[in-house]
Amino acid sequence: MTTDAPAKLPHAHGKPERLRHRRDFIRASKLGLRVNAPGFSIQTVPQAPEAPLAPYQNPPRFGFTVTKKVAGAVGRNRIRRRLKEALRAGGRLGAQAGQDYVVIARRETLTASFADLILHMTESFTRLKSRAGAQGSRKQKDGHSAR
Repeated sequence: MTTDAPAKLPHAHGKPERLRHRRDFIRASKLGLRVNAPGFSIQTVPQAPEAPLAPYQNPPRFGFTVTKKVAGAVGRNRIRRRLKEALRAGGRLGAQAGQDYVVIARRETLTASFADLILHMTESFTRLKSRAGAQGSRKQKDGHSAR
């Protein structure tokens, strides 16, 4: 039986794809770009080359880090839920396909308004995109382009 309906992409709606392995968090920390915003920092790095699809086809993946210094268990879970919902509500807020993102939360995330969270995330993704473009053009000028 065939249908003319397009195949549903797992990342088109609903939950964002998650980073699940410690090595992905460490890779983002060591090799990635970082942007600070009120309430959190975001690190980004291109997905590992062993990803199953071409980089532009892989959905962006997200990881969340909330340390014990920030809050107790209830506060950490609330912060994580607020950040995940801000991603869902904002339609991934400009996150690029083929990228891994690690969001490192601070205590201010717990008390910030939801609209501010969405705004700061959108600005952070825009800043990361412009930094990645500037870094890529700088490498090409120096003759060190990645192949």
